[in-house]
Amino acid sequence: MTQSQIIDAIQWDERGLVPAIVQDINTKQVLTLAYMNTESLKQTLEMGETVFWSRSRQELWHKGATSGNRQIVRDIYADCDSDTLLILVEPLGPACHTGEVSCFFQQLPNSIE
Repeated sequence: MTQSQIIDAIQWDERGLVPAIVQDINTKQVLTLAYMNTESLKQTLEMGETVFWSRSRQELWHKGATSGNRQIVRDIYADCDSDTLLILVEPLGPACHTGEVSCFFQQLPNSIE
């Protein structure tokens, strides 16, 4: 599949975005959930590192460009509807801006009895 075919196969939402779940290829820990647009997916495929679309800043965001905590892409999967991506990475440092390994470190109280 060419890069263009990969991008065309994605079911982009009305804003031109697709959610991307990032997972450590070795530990299988979910590191973060971010969003991609066509340009960030294109750059990710070309660079072999994660590039996302920052919804708050409205700009491309190369993970680790300033912190050094880059994510080397090893595999990318689309879900059954091609509207969510799973990106398996080799992380070169923590994924979260707080310094935590994963952005998912805040456990909520269990309200299910």
